[in-house]
Amino acid sequence: MVFTEGNLKPEAMAAAAVLGELKVSRETGLPPEKAAALLEAHGRNEFEEQKKRTLIAAFFSQLNDPMIYILLAATVVSVILKEYTDAVIIIAIVLVNAIIGVIQESKAEKSLEALKKLSSPFALVRRGGNIAEIPAAELVVGDIVLLEAGRVVPADLRLLESVNLKIEESALTGESVPVDKDAGFVSDGDLPIGDRINLAYLSTGVSYGRGEGVVVATGMDTEMGRIARMISEEKEELTPLQKKLASLGKVLGILALAICAALFLVAVIQGRDLFEMLLTAISLAVAAIPEGLPAVVTIVLALGVQRMVKVNTIVRKLPAVETLGSVSVVCSDKTGTLTQNKMNVTKYWSGAEIRDSSQLSYADDKLLVDGFVLCTDAELDTERDFAIGDPTELALLYMGDAVGVSKKELDKVMPRINEQSFDSERKMMTTVHRLDDGGVIAYTKGATDNVIERCTSIRDGGVERPITDADRARILETVSAMAEDALRVLSLAYKTGDESASEENLVFTGLVGMIDPPRPEAAGAVAEFEEASVTTVMITGDHKDTAYAIAKEIGIATGRDQVISGVELDKMTQEELNARVPSLRVFARVSPQHKVMIVKAFKSHGQIVSMTGDGVNDAPSLKAADIGVAMGITGTDVSKGAADMILTDDNFATIRLAIREGRNIYGNIRETVLFLLSSNLGEIITMFCSIAAGLLAPLRAIHILWINLITDSLPALALGVDEPEDDIMKHPPRGAKEGLFSNGGGAATAVFGVLIGLMTLAAFLYEPIRLLAAAGQPVGISSIDAMLESGDVLTRAQTFAFTTLAISQLFNALGFNKLNRSFFSINHLRNKMMIAAFFIGFALQVAVTEVPFLTEVFSTASLSLKEWAFLTLWSTLPLWVHEIFRIVHTRIRANKAYN
Repeated sequence: MVFTEGNLKPEAMAAAAVLGELKVSRETGLPPEKAAALLEAHGRNEFEEQKKRTLIAAFFSQLNDPMIYILLAATVVSVILKEYTDAVIIIAIVLVNAIIGVIQESKAEKSLEALKKLSSPFALVRRGGNIAEIPAAELVVGDIVLLEAGRVVPADLRLLESVNLKIEESALTGESVPVDKDAGFVSDGDLPIGDRINLAYLSTGVSYGRGEGVVVATGMDTEMGRIARMISEEKEELTPLQKKLASLGKVLGILALAICAALFLVAVIQGRDLFEMLLTAISLAVAAIPEGLPAVVTIVLALGVQRMVKVNTIVRKLPAVETLGSVSVVCSDKTGTLTQNKMNVTKYWSGAEIRDSSQLSYADDKLLVDGFVLCTDAELDTERDFAIGDPTELALLYMGDAVGVSKKELDKVMPRINEQSFDSERKMMTTVHRLDDGGVIAYTKGATDNVIERCTSIRDGGVERPITDADRARILETVSAMAEDALRVLSLAYKTGDESASEENLVFTGLVGMIDPPRPEAAGAVAEFEEASVTTVMITGDHKDTAYAIAKEIGIATGRDQVISGVELDKMTQEELNARVPSLRVFARVSPQHKVMIVKAFKSHGQIVSMTGDGVNDAPSLKAADIGVAMGITGTDVSKGAADMILTDDNFATIRLAIREGRNIYGNIRETVLFLLSSNLGEIITMFCSIAAGLLAPLRAIHILWINLITDSLPALALGVDEPEDDIMKHPPRGAKEGLFSNGGGAATAVFGVLIGLMTLAAFLYEPIRLLAAAGQPVGISSIDAMLESGDVLTRAQTFAFTTLAISQLFNALGFNKLNRSFFSINHLRNKMMIAAFFIGFALQVAVTEVPFLTEVFSTASLSLKEWAFLTLWSTLPLWVHEIFRIVHTRIRANKAYN
């Protein structure tokens, strides 16, 4: 339910006009019967429920993948061919793959649930002339709501009264300090959310003062509700890897059909039994599918997730791991992400010059420190890590703590005996304290303009003297200099001998400048991103000057022409922003809708966008980005629910480590995919060439399945957990359109697939050709075929082929480990799993040819030590070809770069 369906906006109307539009009296509020009717007509002040995905639905979503479809088709074919063992194994692989995915992504989307928890459960309202506390869900437009410190705003309100009212809106707007509200303010045009000081928003907290307001929006029509709708409507997009694997699945499906058609055509030409050849063709098509690929990729991603935990990163969605590796733009919220979300005094002035707060000395500036520490209502206990109060006042207490001064201890020796609370009109606060000698001192802090108007003297060099116009000008120049650095400035004055807390005849003491400072590690992280060709962009709800000051300090922006505000964005279309966005680095005073718009603008240029944030206002853009990153400590449940990954240490620099890990994981997965495909290509070439030539199959179905699932999977997993290279962050991110076969990947797959296929075929033909030569018989297709009709000869020939294929794949994996690096220049101890996979794979292959039980299962023959030595030496060929391939490929790339 919303205030008006027309163009009227409550922030642009006087309070009385809003009440008139709603036909409600502030003194009596809505009649209970009218409130009940409105509730019945427009519904409760709640967010719409989002249909939850069941565990079954989550399971089936893991099966929604072209590669899985092919494996399921392979299962059906295996059953038709009565290869029940194959069918059971393939189904087991599919189930394991789905279960791992469901477990890793078992945390359902909780964004809307978290938003509901944020809403206030109860509201203090005036209805029918009586004040009552009712469930916030029963509020309707027109209700008069009473606000006081500590309460959560229960709906969007147009304020009718504000008495020193401050509301904490950082989760919604990104504003780092509570906002002073003014019910008398009327806007003369469109304003960003953070500048609508006559409105209060659902789920924001009252930190100071009191007020009254009339409800102008409830439920999904509130600003929080709009965020909830944006979250629920944002469609899930496939990650780059998911898109590439989906395309690969389609290619493999087409390849399988092409193989079937080709062999069927061969059968027609050769006049062979069509049905028998069709079954053979289908078997070969099944062999073309790398059955272990989906499970290996899922396991590699899951292992990557565990490694990410070590760098303080929790990944909620498996594919998000590799997406990090292709990130080219990091869009970051300012407050709490790039900054500490804690106001700190960074500069001070006590009569001489502006100095850094690290130079502050209690001995030299005792009056300044005592005054600022005592004239606060905040409380701080650093030993118990306890802090409560206005962030500005807490900054003053942290300043005192830095020079060894505690408010708690000062209060004991200088107790407060009188005060004049802060007022938004006076913009000052005064406290009076009893001194040890019985005298009194009053401290006044506040806005500089207001403070110096009340001053008749100034403390200069430890001595009081009358203040002059030149002094006032010098103070205002100092304030302007601090303001240029986007510092929030507070001035301090004092007087003695007056217990009345009057703010006249004051002595000006000094001033401090404070800001929510950058995290210490932020500048270094931005510099490293730049070296890695990753652009850092600041998106914040804070003011333009403040945003630019922080961005300039940490190296995000170099000029004001790189900064744009939300007001300017409101006047731009998405297309106009798309055209201008490459030159922009800072977006200030933006709304949640703007943030989504900005993310989409970068994505329109083919950029892979990461969005980091911690507030409710960040949630829609976190979900719209290719990968959303939430803060684990300061982040709201809403932002965590919308994000793909969470930084448990809230450290912006951790994103750099996560991107490094993501790049490595993608590179490892790419090597794994290329390795597995080269293996399957080798099997296809071996089988196709032999069958097309009219010979018997060199490999049995169980041989192919064994290699696809066992022999290849072990080194494939080892490739997937390889450590990143030291210079991985000195290269630009891969392009959004860069495929798995780019940069020599396709050539490597083809070269080693053909090589291993021909090697396996040669090993298969070795035994019959040797026997024919020994018998003095001519060697030809017909004589080889006749020789293979002997069961013993066929078994030995298939064993030679099977062993060559398996062992050559192990050496092939060693070559694929860092494809662009020489095998002899790699520190192999960095990937101990590859060493283990090689020897375990070799031992398993020995077992299937030498253990009697297994030789019967696999229909293999025992080999002599000499034969093992010969086949092993023959199988090392891929490793030597890898060295040649690397040299040729490096020279080709160098020539392209030169030209």
